Amino acid sequence: MRWLGIWMLAWAALVAQAKEATPLAEDEAVEQRLIAIADELRCLVCQNESLAGSRADLAQDLRREIRGLIKQGKTDKEIMEFLVSRYGDFVRYRPPLKPTTWLLWGGPFALGGAGLVGLVLFLRRRRVPDATLSVEEQSKAAALLAGDQ
Repeated sequence: MRWLGIWMLAWAALVAQAKEATPLAEDEAVEQRLIAIADELRCLVCQNESLAGSRADLAQDLRREIRGLIKQGKTDKEIMEFLVSRYGDFVRYRPPLKPTTWLLWGGPFALGGAGLVGLVLFLRRRRVPDATLSVEEQSKAAALLAGDQ
């Protein structure tokens, strides 16, 4: 009986957190175009997820705005230009290669190269000391290995 009460409380908590399902688009062509555009855009909240796959509130707002622009008759290029002018090139998964985006394209390679150079320098400075033992240390080691203490 106790488990039934716990199960009912857990179920009530899940139901309380549930949200209403968002309705599907009235026009499937608009929805397909929206998904194609949103797949090319980065979620500004998640940053590692596409706008199409993100469940963040801002992503939902941006998808609603893109849907509205599609219904206004804007082309995909015009929609992309609008979003880039508003949020910058970072919003695109594949920003164009230009002076303002060189850091986006080359930054990871520069950081990786700097890390590799730093690792090589660190390992070169960290020399292993000469491992030769003195005669006295050799006799102590031999005695320890032989079991004579």
